[in-house]
Amino acid sequence: MAGNASIPHGRAAYNARTIARGSRQLCLKGSKRLSAPVVTERTAGAVPRMDSTVSGERRQRVFSGIQPSGNFHIGNYLGAIRNWVTQQALYENMFCIVDLHALSLPTTPDALRRNTQSLANILLASGLDPQQSIIFIQSDVREHAELCWLLNSVTQFGELRRMTQFKDKGGGQDEGVSAALFVYPVLQAADILLYDTDLVPVGEDQKQHIELTRDAASRFNARYGTTFVLPKPDIKPEGARIMALDDPTVKMSKSAASPNNYIALSDDADTIRRKVRRAVTDSGSDVTAGPDKPALTNLLTIFGLFTSQSISSVEEQYAGKGYGAFKTDLAEVVVDALSPIQQRLAELEANPTAARDVLTAGADRAREQASAKMAHVRERMGLGL
Repeated sequence: MAGNASIPHGRAAYNARTIARGSRQLCLKGSKRLSAPVVTERTAGAVPRMDSTVSGERRQRVFSGIQPSGNFHIGNYLGAIRNWVTQQALYENMFCIVDLHALSLPTTPDALRRNTQSLANILLASGLDPQQSIIFIQSDVREHAELCWLLNSVTQFGELRRMTQFKDKGGGQDEGVSAALFVYPVLQAADILLYDTDLVPVGEDQKQHIELTRDAASRFNARYGTTFVLPKPDIKPEGARIMALDDPTVKMSKSAASPNNYIALSDDADTIRRKVRRAVTDSGSDVTAGPDKPALTNLLTIFGLFTSQSISSVEEQYAGKGYGAFKTDLAEVVVDALSPIQQRLAELEANPTAARDVLTAGADRAREQASAKMAHVRERMGLGL
């Protein structure tokens, strides 16, 4: 799912104290450390806030996670990362590289580490600012896995069996897929509930998982007392589903077999031009969107999002010009939009410690919140003496 130089860290351990802590902040310019002002945590009552209504005291909290797997493409950028960047000043932000989720499908240690570093670089190159957002790796905060196990006790087997993503990724081979893929939505619920999240930026295909998160939280609250905020999905009307260039009936995918499915954020200018030129189009020659023109609708959406124009204004711009002129210009729009990201990406790749420092500091900040929340959850459930 661009503000203030610092963000309050967490909701204290459910006591009436106000604790002043220093917060490490990092600047991306050469990964130099900057001293940050002391930040004061909110005072929390005996029972945490349960609704997600904006009050005069606080901004809403956003949590969003992204898996470190495959090639990251313009669908990831337009559908998620770009929105996270533009909304940074509006919310308290938690952005998580969900490497535990990546284990639900086969991978290797080297590939997972490489993809995690690559994704961190992409998030920072795209404009996520560690002085406005907490950016961290999921496995660096062990409370995610702990809360996942506890939430399994209030999640029903039938609910998980009905998850469409499990059916899609499992390919109908229920007996042969990882159990991690089956309980994936419970870990996702733990990610969200651990931080008293108000809004979760997702695509329409993930809405079902947010509904399961709310159901699990509601059952927990009913059984043990009010503990978790019930989050809401934040679904953008445009860009939430950027479709494949070679098949506009399926979503652009970083794991697609054909590289012509997507434009990677790392693709050079000539590769981008070639992929746009080869993108499938609909019958006819008019550059217009509509239910009967899924390919053109997708390309117009990409053009409009990168140029901050409505689809109708792009249609007017190319009235009577045909597909050739439109696709030529679309390629240049994408090249120009990705150029500054790619320049910053090259700098980060040359200095991998810059992203690692950001992630280490982010995990420290996230852990403060997560440990306080888990202490409250354990007390509610009667764990320990």
